Amino acid sequence: MSTVKKAGMGGMALMPILFGFFVMGFADLIGTFMENMGKDTTLVFPTMNVFGLSVSMVKFLPSMIFIWFFLVSVPAGMMTSRIGRKNTVLFSLAVTGVAMILPFAVKHSVNAIYVSFVLLGIGNTIIQAALPALVSNVTHPDKLASRLSLGQFVKAMCPALTPWVLVMLSSWSDWRLLFPVYAGITLVAAVWLLMTPVPREVSTAQTTTFGGCLALLGNPFILAMFSGIFFVVGVDVGFNCAIPSYLQNVFNLENGKIGTTVYFVAKFSGSFLGAFILAKYSPAKCFPISALLALAGTVALFFVQGSLMLTLSCFAVASLGISNIFGIVFGQAMNRVPDKANEAAGLMVMAIAGGGIVALLMGVLETAIGVGALVYVPMGCIVYLIGLGVFVAKHAKRA
Repeated sequence: MSTVKKAGMGGMALMPILFGFFVMGFADLIGTFMENMGKDTTLVFPTMNVFGLSVSMVKFLPSMIFIWFFLVSVPAGMMTSRIGRKNTVLFSLAVTGVAMILPFAVKHSVNAIYVSFVLLGIGNTIIQAALPALVSNVTHPDKLASRLSLGQFVKAMCPALTPWVLVMLSSWSDWRLLFPVYAGITLVAAVWLLMTPVPREVSTAQTTTFGGCLALLGNPFILAMFSGIFFVVGVDVGFNCAIPSYLQNVFNLENGKIGTTVYFVAKFSGSFLGAFILAKYSPAKCFPISALLALAGTVALFFVQGSLMLTLSCFAVASLGISNIFGIVFGQAMNRVPDKANEAAGLMVMAIAGGGIVALLMGVLETAIGVGALVYVPMGCIVYLIGLGVFVAKHAKRA
């Protein structure tokens, strides 16, 4: 039996929850922050920027965010079970708001930057664990994957709009105004959600423990979904890291960012289309089809190396294929154990750390065997996802 009240499943309750996905997208801005911080140098110390960060220190910043997916995700699931999903999301928004205002409020402080990125990582981990679960409070289980894909679309709007915001801020005053602007957006998200009635999930009688959360991995289906998140995030992060290097090696491009732009636009479009497709068709049946599409785009890379346009098209097809798998897997996990959906969500967020592991493996293999590793590793992950998709589809037929 479902653990949430489905009364009030209207757009009024869903809208502020979906807006929270935009704040979730702040973690995707790490590359933008790094690029601007790296350029923001002083005349007196040209090897340092105005924040007091050396080049090596700037490159270290991403770990200040993504390490928390591994460390905080399960405690975030426990917090969600104890204080409720809405309250947990509000707490994460408060942490994120502080993270956004700190670099601007305490100018030119390296310690402020480190604390800011730590808080951003913690806040983003908590919201990723609690917000998808909160979506289920106002969504029928059959529509959960569709709503999560719509949330991923809203999340993708954040890095899509940020370059335009930066252009306006830079021409008007200072790019660092981005921090208070996004702190203000976080405040709007928090107030909107606070003022919106959201049906609360029915709490379970059992006390959630760390061991109890990890014990869910003893459920073969949950373990399979955990591995699915691990590998789909691995493919996503892997492609984002590999595409510029791949284009530079194969086509001698000085700037391979055009590839990541194409990849991102395709992912953005795929999430939007997926929200409608998954509302009409079974997410379990769409899973293997999506993975096959991603594999087709990846394999085709071996046959189009003489054409930049065709190569970019292949990356776009691969991106379309994987754009909705995250939402499908996340939804399947929560629907499988509705009484422990918070704990399941925490475990799924922990698996996001897999993206860093896959990217590291790609870097090691590229050094050992060459640029082909940038395709082989994501392709191996996608092959696994196809098998997982077949597993989920068969499970759905027996259900």
